[in-house]
Amino acid sequence: MFTTTRLVTEQLGIAADKYGISFQSRLGKGWLQPFTDIRLEEMPKEGIKKLLVVCPAFVSDCLETLEEIEIRGKESFLQAGGESFSMIPCLNTHPLCVKTIAKWVEEYASGNGDMISKL
Repeated sequence: MFTTTRLVTEQLGIAADKYGISFQSRLGKGWLQPFTDIRLEEMPKEGIKKLLVVCPAFVSDCLETLEEIEIRGKESFLQAGGESFSMIPCLNTHPLCVKTIAKWVEEYASGNGDMISKL
């Protein structure tokens, strides 16, 4: 995830001081930090008032992420003094994504492809 984030932000020309990484899930001890819910409350106090969020862990938006980030996260960020919060959707039903996944499934079903190595 760190490598993907670095490569994508480099390709898009986003400066290292203009993005950050945080982690949504945590149950028990040993989860990666910083935690997203805490960061969303801290950012406005650090002068970060406008935020674009992307959750790249899934190919499509899941209900947990939509509820925890797009609804509760947005609310927390704005209540903490943020001014603007937008969540960039996952690939979801983008035609290129659907076409690619369908191709992988067809290749795998016909025995002509190793789906796991293509993911």
